[in-house]
Amino acid sequence: MLFTRRASDRRPAEPESDPPSAARGAVVSAEHLIDRMVRDVQHGRFERSLSGLTAAAAVVTGAEVYLEHYKASFGNKWMWSPVLLTPPLVVAGIGGVFSKHWAKTALPITAALYAANGLLGEYFHARGVARKPGGWRGYSYNLPMGPPISAPGLMAMVGGMGLLAAVLRREN
Repeated sequence: MLFTRRASDRRPAEPESDPPSAARGAVVSAEHLIDRMVRDVQHGRFERSLSGLTAAAAVVTGAEVYLEHYKASFGNKWMWSPVLLTPPLVVAGIGGVFSKHWAKTALPITAALYAANGLLGEYFHARGVARKPGGWRGYSYNLPMGPPISAPGLMAMVGGMGLLAAVLRREN
C-alpha cells in the first residue's frame, strides 16, 4: 500500500492558538490592508493621499508627454497643451494635500481640464493614425508606427484621479 499512512506518521492537529502559516499570514495581512484602506476612505484620509498621487502622476505624465512631443518637434500647436496644463495640476494636487480649499476649488478645475485634454489627445492621435499612408486600413503598420493611441488616456486617467480626490470626503 503505497499511499497509506501509519498513525505514527501523522502530525498532531494544530491547536487554534498557534500562529497562522506563512501563506495564511499573507492573506490575513492583505485583509487587514484592505480593511485599513476602506477605513481611510470612510474617514476622509484617502482624499489627501489621492491629491498627492495626482500631483506625482501628473509630473511623470507631463515629463513623458514633453519628451514624446519634443521628438515629434511639437508639429501641431495643440501638442503644447498637455505640457502647459501639467504644472497647474501639480500645484493644485500638492495644495490639495495641505488645504481643503485647494482640494475643493483648484484641484477639480485643473483636473477636469487635464482629463478633457487627454480625451482631446485621443482624438488627435487617432487622426494622426488616419493621416498616415493607408490610414486605418493599414492599422497593423500604422497603429504601432503612428502616434500612440492609448497615451492620452493616461492624461485622462490622471485628471480623473484629481476629480475623484476632489469629491471624496476630507478628514476633519
